[in-house]
Amino acid sequence: MIYDYIIDNYEVGEPIFMSELPGESPDYLRQEMKRLVDDGKLERLYKGVYYLSYITILGTKGKVSMDKYIEKKYLSVNGEASGYITGLLLANKFGFTTQHPSCYELCSNEATTKQRKLEVDGNTIIVYKPVVTITDKNKTALQFLDLMSVIDKYSEITGGERNKKLHKYVETVKLDFKVVKEYLPMFPDRAYRNIYDGGLMGELV
Repeated sequence: MIYDYIIDNYEVGEPIFMSELPGESPDYLRQEMKRLVDDGKLERLYKGVYYLSYITILGTKGKVSMDKYIEKKYLSVNGEASGYITGLLLANKFGFTTQHPSCYELCSNEATTKQRKLEVDGNTIIVYKPVVTITDKNKTALQFLDLMSVIDKYSEITGGERNKKLHKYVETVKLDFKVVKEYLPMFPDRAYRNIYDGGLMGELV
């Protein structure tokens, strides 16, 4: 039974991509998934994506975990890096701003156009096409350069405080400046300027 497989391999709220499930016949699998939805055992997020039905401690119907959905769909495919968060979401995560983003901004190999805006389960997701294919080796460097391209726009801290925060960020992600230097020409001039202003030129050269 496909339901037994799902119970054994997926957590509550975790997105279930039909392409991940075993089965020789796609038609049969679609029929089984539809039956499980009709029986109330699964919820359908959209075509080809489901999650286990559950009730929260508040007694309301549970939702899919957007963080897990984004991770699986855009950031890590088959265990390899395929994308990263960017924009205000990235600036907030590392403490450069207290502003909470109203949407998820991602850069991903899954993007088919330069920029695409999607609505998934009431959440806005903006997916950007990367300047180069994202890999395990270059992901951290590309994300850093994206941050350097917008940090003067999003950061609420300046001067020495921001520089200290930048150095902490670099240490936290274990940034390889040799890789940064390789991709720097692909980014706007302000990325270089913000690296300089951030006191990171020593590492770059």
